[in-house]
Amino acid sequence: MRKPEPVAPPRLPVALRAAVSTAIPVLVGVAAGDLGAGLIATLGAFTSRFGVGRPYLSRAVQLAVVALALALAVAAGSWAADVAWAGVLTVSTVAVIAVWLCSALRVGPPGAYVFVVACAAGIGVSASRLEPWQIGGLVLAGGTIAWAVQMVGAVTGFRRPERASVQAAGERVAGYLDAIGGPAEESSRRQAAHALHQAWTALIDQQPAASASHELQRLRATTHAVHVLFARADADTADVARALGRLDADPDAVAHRDPGQPAPAPVPAWRLLRDALRTGSQTRLVMVRVAIGVPLAGFAAVGLGIDRAYWAMAAAVLILHQGAPLWHAMRRGAERLAGTWIGLALAAAIIAIHPQGWLLAAVLALLNFAIEMLVVRNYLLASVFITSTALTIGTASHPLAPGQVGHLLLTRGVDTLIGCAIGLAVYLALARRQETQRLADALTTTRAALALAEPFAAAGDAESLSARTARRDLQRAALDMLDVLEAAEAGPREQREAAERLRPDVLAVERASSQTIAALWI
Repeated sequence: MRKPEPVAPPRLPVALRAAVSTAIPVLVGVAAGDLGAGLIATLGAFTSRFGVGRPYLSRAVQLAVVALALALAVAAGSWAADVAWAGVLTVSTVAVIAVWLCSALRVGPPGAYVFVVACAAGIGVSASRLEPWQIGGLVLAGGTIAWAVQMVGAVTGFRRPERASVQAAGERVAGYLDAIGGPAEESSRRQAAHALHQAWTALIDQQPAASASHELQRLRATTHAVHVLFARADADTADVARALGRLDADPDAVAHRDPGQPAPAPVPAWRLLRDALRTGSQTRLVMVRVAIGVPLAGFAAVGLGIDRAYWAMAAAVLILHQGAPLWHAMRRGAERLAGTWIGLALAAAIIAIHPQGWLLAAVLALLNFAIEMLVVRNYLLASVFITSTALTIGTASHPLAPGQVGHLLLTRGVDTLIGCAIGLAVYLALARRQETQRLADALTTTRAALALAEPFAAAGDAESLSARTARRDLQRAALDMLDVLEAAEAGPREQREAAERLRPDVLAVERASSQTIAALWI
């Protein structure tokens, strides 16, 4: 079973925003006669990686928080840079906290990894001899630039993200309806369910509580109609779903949605954070792995006399922070290692040229553009440009002698090897024991959510706030359960055996959940 890919916006606008957000601080630094300050500010450009696809009001809040968090992370790294063990502990602490917050609050990619890289970079930029608060201020300035670049689109298309999510849901539901009776029916249905969940998240959870504009109500009514078509599973209505997604059809012709209905309230952030710390939660399991693997990688690098241990720590975080299935984690580690070593060659060429001024801004912009265009489809190639970008920023403000270049490149390659090796070792040592009951727990959780929703379906109550909240919780639990099954099928032998044993029960509960959700939509 292959996990459906999330509905994602086109990469070109994302890549262009990342490139512009990186180039502006460099150009400002050049114009001000302080290239080093401009390069430090580019760390704030990581802000542009977040919020993709979110409605603009929600995006504005998230990006502001991200920019501030990045500034604090870099400042913390700079503050702890003078003592090796303090730097390792600081980066490790930031890693654990970032995993908790990003996972529990569903921040989205690139997630906790960026904050760890930012904190680790703070150790590197401490050589500028600026005070930590000054370094943090520069990063915040770069984050502010990235925030503004991300928000430019709101001027010409304030509801564009919501419309895109609705159109994606219509296309995925139409694809499922076309696939009914064929070999792709099951995977297409899962993709449609994920797309619908994303659409409702954009239209309900990521909106202000009092938001009730005419266009937003129309988009909600359209998504409701598309969801009803999904529940009815009538292959003859695929074209209707596509037309609804394009906003070319009247949703009332399919199903009427009362615009006065109160929307199910999003789960409070404090509850999400609390639940993430409960015994057995996946977020807590990942936090434990990160809390062990990251400092191990850091102290191993320090023990071997490597001058910048944070590269090893960042590589370990990359392996561990998402809680990915075994084979995905192993593949990501191999891609990161291979991409880093190839990227060292490209970095050597850039360092030899030592671009300055507008040429440096253009090089960094192109590198970041390439990263964003490739990171989703081919992480190995993206790693090539990630490595080149990091080394270009680290060396742009001062030329290196040929002997120093060779030492730097070799050290960064060894760092990455250490971090990937320790990250995988920690994963293999802990995941087998930690996730033995994960699939069984997910099955139990979904059964409980089903038990809460079934009485509403039996009573024909699809309109009350309690019924719609139960439907929302059941859908989330069922989707999570299928994701856990997919992870178990790609895990160690014990997890694969559990997946084989529990798969019939999982699919039966998922089918019952789908029927109940459908009843609560009609």
